[in-house]
Amino acid sequence: MQEFDFAIVGAGIAGVSAAYHLAPQARVVVLEREHVAAYHTTGRSAALHSETYGSAEIRAITVASGRFYRQPPPGFADHPLLTPRGALIAGRAEQEADMKKAAADFARLVPSVRWLDPAEALRLQPLLKPEAAAGGAIFEPEADDMDVAAIHGGFLRGARAAGAALRLNAEVMSLTRKDGRWLIALGDGETVAATTLVNASGAWADVVGELAGARKVGLVPKRRTAFTFDSPAGLDLAHLPMAIDFDESFYFKPEVGQFLASPADETPSPPCDAQPEEIDIATAVERIETATTLQIRRIKNKWAGLRSFVADKNLVVGYDPAAEGFFWLAGQGGYGIQTGAAAGRLAASLARGKGLPDDIVALGVTEAALSPVRFTQG
Repeated sequence: MQEFDFAIVGAGIAGVSAAYHLAPQARVVVLEREHVAAYHTTGRSAALHSETYGSAEIRAITVASGRFYRQPPPGFADHPLLTPRGALIAGRAEQEADMKKAAADFARLVPSVRWLDPAEALRLQPLLKPEAAAGGAIFEPEADDMDVAAIHGGFLRGARAAGAALRLNAEVMSLTRKDGRWLIALGDGETVAATTLVNASGAWADVVGELAGARKVGLVPKRRTAFTFDSPAGLDLAHLPMAIDFDESFYFKPEVGQFLASPADETPSPPCDAQPEEIDIATAVERIETATTLQIRRIKNKWAGLRSFVADKNLVVGYDPAAEGFFWLAGQGGYGIQTGAAAGRLAASLARGKGLPDDIVALGVTEAALSPVRFTQG
């Protein structure tokens, strides 16, 4: 039976980033139930790095991750991980005051964010109809497209280069705590042992927690639908920002010569290999055609992924108060890639008993805001 310091359940962005930061100091194995890593949510991301998206803690961790992605260590990737895109959140006339307030809040952490008047909003995103931007827009010029495959691959390669093992087709069937270590029975009949188990299993995190006797954190997987369609002939996509409705009822962005779009749906779902629903695609098409001059004649590709949230929509990172040696790294929601670098680093630090890194604390993040202990209080 192989022995490890840390067994990480899940080879999505959370698991491989944690492995990358743990492996130089510890014996690490990453256990993935699928035949490839990043099969579920990580591989189905809209791939935008936005420092205005999510709770205050999520935004702060995203800022810290952006520092890594913009200047990764030598050898992490052979091309830039982020490329300029910009994000424009447009609203109707009656939403103007709320948008100005949100823009001011975002600018406290990301000073380049500003509110645009309707004319400037339409100049930057001319596909919007005037009524869709009558309240102006919040513009985040430093929002970037992310190369998700390169980011995930860089963490996985780095973790393995530092000695971490990756086990595919390694579904966790049972967990037993004995003599200060977890005995992890896998679907292939093998058992591995680890002092600490890191639960980075995405939509399955509460399921894995239950195997360990941990109290559920109330994780709710929610389906998010996406699809691609052709751009109008002759349209220059290079400088068009991502367009987002202020109500987050749709978004679309240029994507390799076409558009990627979504109704921004959040439909509760059991953990599964999520598939798109035709009604969600039709809803997005209607909303986009109502708000823009685009006419969507043909859906090229379509897919869905699960974004898993707890009640306060923050990450869940820390040791379980009741299950010895059981460490949560869950609740990434729709923020997994954009927070991935810093979330993996802070998880590794907390798992090793080192506390939060100083630079992340300086951004306003606290252990209490992330800890699973918050679900056992009150």
